[in-house]
Amino acid sequence: MNHVADLAPDTPADAPVRKIIHVDMDAFYASVEQRDDPSLRGKPVAVGGSSRRGVVAAASYEARKFGVRSAMPSITAKRQCPDLIFVPPRFDAYREVSHQIRAIFHDYADEVEPLSLDEAYLDVSADKAGLGSATATAKLIRRRIRDETGLTASAGVSYNKFIAKLASDQNKPDGLTVIPPGKGAVFVQTLSIRRFHGIGPVTSAKMEGLGVFSGADLAGKDPLWLAENFGNSAEWLFNLARGIDHRRVKSDRPLKSLGGERTFFNDLITETEILEALAHVCAVVWDRAAKKGARGRTVTLKLRYADFKTITRAKSVPAPILDGASLLAAGEAILAPLLPTEQGIRLLGLTLSKFEGEEEDASDASPTSTDLLSLI
Repeated sequence: MNHVADLAPDTPADAPVRKIIHVDMDAFYASVEQRDDPSLRGKPVAVGGSSRRGVVAAASYEARKFGVRSAMPSITAKRQCPDLIFVPPRFDAYREVSHQIRAIFHDYADEVEPLSLDEAYLDVSADKAGLGSATATAKLIRRRIRDETGLTASAGVSYNKFIAKLASDQNKPDGLTVIPPGKGAVFVQTLSIRRFHGIGPVTSAKMEGLGVFSGADLAGKDPLWLAENFGNSAEWLFNLARGIDHRRVKSDRPLKSLGGERTFFNDLITETEILEALAHVCAVVWDRAAKKGARGRTVTLKLRYADFKTITRAKSVPAPILDGASLLAAGEAILAPLLPTEQGIRLLGLTLSKFEGEEEDASDASPTSTDLLSLI
């Protein structure tokens, strides 16, 4: 367990002080496979397809030592780790374990916000179990997860969601990090900007180009500079650099769609490079869908041309898409009539929707939750 010191409180006096836990399972899919098959323990394991078009959905810590990571093409992963063992995903098994873990969460918190099958925020401000502190609650949750599932989890405990998530990644695997109120700003400012949840590779690259490499560098920029360089995100970035995040933990809401899009520095012209870009976006989207256990039936392709004209095309299939290759095939089927193109493509995106179990009732007034990732 790690405590990080600070100099002064970093939340406004009138802001509610919450007790938030972020729990993140360690190499979840791969750990389930190693638990269920003792012959895999201690070996580099990748969950995913081993074919030329396969994609790594998850990697064990033994595989990560070789640079293997999720969304990596399987052929690249095998090149980096020749002894890598591929196992096909078993989403029913992962969902079953996820349900066990969420049942544990609800013993300690009424407000639980899952981010995927293997991680969630918990608001334990009310101390539902009467354990006296959020730290004691996190310790007990982790112990119960180990005892009841045979798996390990890392946890971050803090006064807001942003810092709790950063903290859960601080001492992985099987770690616990506590950042109390008043100690968040210095913790955030010690981190690389690339560690910030919500700041993607494009924004982080832009920041580094402007001389911002750490939370401390970001905290040193005034609001005017941030507004000039990052527009509407200025206030959000200003707060993050000071450990401020007032978002509440929100109980599970049905996911309506998830997707990704990529903007290119140079417009894509040839059919080969367009198809390669589609394959990359599909790999990342499927990685996110797999982590959430989401099986959709509708694929939507988005293209933005060099003249900024944007089009979308959608295709629905009779049964839920079960793997990355099927998602790519659906995307290619939508793209085919649009090729060749007379002008370059500056943005390509893909969205998966109509998830398994989603209600079709148009009167459903629950808010739509869309999970969209900007890739570059």
